[in-house]
Amino acid sequence: MTTPPSRSASAKANADLPEAVGPATISAVAALASPSFRPHGPPAMNYVLTLVADRAATTLDAATIAELADAASAGPAEILSPGEAADLPCPAPVPPAVIAALLGARPIDAFCLPLAGRRKRLLTADMDSTIITAEVIDELAAEAGIGAEIAAITARSMKGEIDFGTALRDRVARLRGTPLAALDRVAARLRPSAGARELIATMRAHGAITALVSGGFTYFTARIAEHLGFSAHFANQLENDGATLTGTVTEPVLDRDAKERILRTLAAQHAIPLAETMAIGDGANDLAMLQTAGLGIAFRAKPVVANAARARITHATLRAALFAQGYRISEFREGE
Repeated sequence: MTTPPSRSASAKANADLPEAVGPATISAVAALASPSFRPHGPPAMNYVLTLVADRAATTLDAATIAELADAASAGPAEILSPGEAADLPCPAPVPPAVIAALLGARPIDAFCLPLAGRRKRLLTADMDSTIITAEVIDELAAEAGIGAEIAAITARSMKGEIDFGTALRDRVARLRGTPLAALDRVAARLRPSAGARELIATMRAHGAITALVSGGFTYFTARIAEHLGFSAHFANQLENDGATLTGTVTEPVLDRDAKERILRTLAAQHAIPLAETMAIGDGANDLAMLQTAGLGIAFRAKPVVANAARARITHATLRAALFAQGYRISEFREGE
């Protein structure tokens, strides 16, 4: 015969349970279990405001950090590089207009980004006026004695006033007959932008794929990619007759749409979600790539690009693209 439980045992068991378990009870329990549930505590810091100063012009001081921290309702600052960069964890995005008003004319860049997934696994970077300081086609035009007319077309193309492919074909056609030796002279005087070497070396050291994606020419991207340590490079092919340029490029032209396709293709090949990619560039032909990447940065860009990009570097060097990902100066690599 089965012996029923005692009344005291039954009463204790019933006291441990709610009177009814229904949707309201389940919802309450789920809320308590949620990672974002913080009873009577500080708000979750799901964003980070990163400040980066132009080291050549100013110092990121404690007063500036405190001023921005107050506006962002930020938690304690984390110094990424003394006098240069700091992270301010904050509960919500800070409106760009508020940041701009507080910084005024101070040469300091600011990025307000989600805290999760900051470090990117794929970088696609423009070359001319981004990774290097020059516009290669303008340098070639100077060698050919037509620098002013080519530079004017380049400027309009980068502003988005002229279709990139049309402008490229036009400029290359004007270079017909330029000796191939001129390419060597131009290549010899190209210089990387400040911070480019650190950006590529640091991201590669932490496992990222880095690709140079240019509307320029493979003759130069191959040399810059090798010099700075890019994983891969993509650009247009200048055609020649063995002694001089023929005034043509191999079709199809690597343009705005091609840059975006390369970003997507590389991400798919390496099984990297687009949210974990970063693109950086300065011209209108970079805009689709910047808008598709998880983090698109306009670097000292033309207004049409700077106004459309989610992030921008206006004052600082390319080191800022590392600070925006949360890298500390102690994690930087110099490259070879």
